[in-house]
Amino acid sequence: MDYTFVFVIASLMIFSCSMPAVNAQSISLSPAPAPAPDFVNLTDLLSVAGPFHTFLNYIETTKVVETFQNQANDTKEGLTLFVPKDDAFSKKTKQALSNLTADQLKSVFLYHALPHYYSLSDLRNLSQVGPISTFAGGQLSALNFTDVSGTVHLNSGWTSTKISSAVHATYPVAIYQVDKVLLPEAIFGTDIPPTPAPAPSPDIAPAADAPASDKGISGDSTSPTSSPPSSSHKIMSSSPLNLILAIVGGSAAFFL
Repeated sequence: MDYTFVFVIASLMIFSCSMPAVNAQSISLSPAPAPAPDFVNLTDLLSVAGPFHTFLNYIETTKVVETFQNQANDTKEGLTLFVPKDDAFSKKTKQALSNLTADQLKSVFLYHALPHYYSLSDLRNLSQVGPISTFAGGQLSALNFTDVSGTVHLNSGWTSTKISSAVHATYPVAIYQVDKVLLPEAIFGTDIPPTPAPAPSPDIAPAADAPASDKGISGDSTSPTSSPPSSSHKIMSSSPLNLILAIVGGSAAFFL
């Protein structure tokens, strides 16, 4: 019985020594794949923020939202979107947009996005780069960025505005609120319309300060107080004798 136990132990020792040594360092585990970003629904994002209903309506009508949606979810570049609030669409701006062709209107709203994800700090650094191309494409459809004491300003050649808040800033989509609708130079030109000066108030002196004259208190020669009395008034104010003589003289002239 003792020999059997010793044989089993010896067999196990011989078997373990014959197995190849396993180097723990030689085992490499593949890293777990990074989780895919959640699907970004721009319609949902813009519906609950803002309010951006006017902008959302325009990009849905022109089908621009589909371009933005594909860029955000189907590319690694991401998307940066500049969105004006509803009150930025003044009556004058809506009138200008209504005069555009369908292609021009689409270009205006493509102009509100960059085909790359930019954080707010990235946008501040763009002031050192120069004009940045937008989705509208072309040199005249680029945006200029300026960092003014930490606030990012945008200039299109027609519109000058600034970023007032960050609505959503998680890769792959950054959405920033701007104060005005961005109107591209390619469509609207380069001259920013000046703000009209207020009309001057009429400079009318009070009646008490007007100089008096021999033509009346107001000095106006056409005033009723300065108009000469009519001839009929002279006749009626004459004495009865003069009136009789005038009638007699007129009758004598008639008979002669």
